Amino acid sequence: MPARDARRGKAWYPTDETLTDGAATTMRTRDHHHRAGGFTLLEVSLVIALLVVLAGLAMPAFFREYREQQLPESARRLEALLGLVRANAAWDGKRYRVRFPDPEENEKDALGTDRQPRIERENEPLEAPEVWTLVTAPWAVGDTLLGDVWCAEVRLGRPTIDTLREAREQRSEVRDVLIRKFRDLNPRWPPLYVEPDGYCPWVTFVLTDADRSLEPDELAKRAERDADEPARVIEVILDGDLGLSWLQRPFYEEELDLFEDKNWPVLLRQDFLERRVLTEDDVLELREYNALRRQAQQAAAADAGSR
Repeated sequence: MPARDARRGKAWYPTDETLTDGAATTMRTRDHHHRAGGFTLLEVSLVIALLVVLAGLAMPAFFREYREQQLPESARRLEALLGLVRANAAWDGKRYRVRFPDPEENEKDALGTDRQPRIERENEPLEAPEVWTLVTAPWAVGDTLLGDVWCAEVRLGRPTIDTLREAREQRSEVRDVLIRKFRDLNPRWPPLYVEPDGYCPWVTFVLTDADRSLEPDELAKRAERDADEPARVIEVILDGDLGLSWLQRPFYEEELDLFEDKNWPVLLRQDFLERRVLTEDDVLELREYNALRRQAQQAAAADAGSR
């Protein structure tokens, strides 16, 4: 129907000119909305280029942080694995042992490398004593030590000032020969035996990501705070009497002097990986914390036993 012109009271018909103007206006409006809702190829290219530059700047720092975390993460994995070995020994009622492959004998772990710990079990203690079988269960096989991390040494026994200082000195070749004579295993990596009730002796696993050619005495010197070529070292310590385990860096020489002067045992019983030197106040605070923790554990055990 024709539109009516309200001012003149006449019917109004659209002309070709008005139709053309209206179509042009509609096209401009659509074109404007179309351009406002997207990005040009140049804009997208600039954003991608910026993201590539930012990724290039961030990736080295990311990989450096990842490599730095491999050592403490490996220590935590080994700590968890030791707990699993003790639990499975108690569950199976059989002896287990944990040991690292001897590269001099070309030994391999369950993954075919010489870095991961071997979990072995004495399946028939009466019929075939001291015959150990490699455990291939999923909990016992895997990448416990990550990247370049390896076990530089295994020390059996409760840590003392004398044993820790001995690690800084040259090992006795005669002692190594005697140990090898009575044990067909490398004395640098003696096995940790776990009894059927889950008990095991004290043990310290020395982990590092330094060069594998380093001997324990040289590695201990490089772990010092003022070493010319410092090496990162973490010790995984297991208290076989109480079943407690913790991670710590090796003690510095001045810290050993402090423990010796105060006649304190060289045991922190909790994780400590900071590179700063421990002071007397730090040690007292740690000892107080451990005493409170033991009291809480004893109270919880007594409460559970009374129920």
